[in-house]
Amino acid sequence: MQLTDFIQKFEAEIPEIVPGTLKPETVFKQLDSWNSMQALIFIAMVDSEYRLTLTAENLYECTTLSDLFSLLEKKALETSKSQV
Repeated sequence: MQLTDFIQKFEAEIPEIVPGTLKPETVFKQLDSWNSMQALIFIAMVDSEYRLTLTAENLYECTTLSDLFSLLEKKALETSKSQV
């Protein structure tokens, strides 16, 4: 899992976002198009693409796209450890 790939997938889920405009330091909650529906779509994308479960609380704890990516890496590591 790479940060740049993650950002591209995030951008693809929000039709109003021009691909290539978001950066790791982007505060995703301040995007004009970010709302509760986009949050649910994002949670579903993470489940589908990465086989990881996120909650609304997880999103609340993150500020930037980099924070979200770090959370996914942490959850992926925890998931792999629990399957051993």
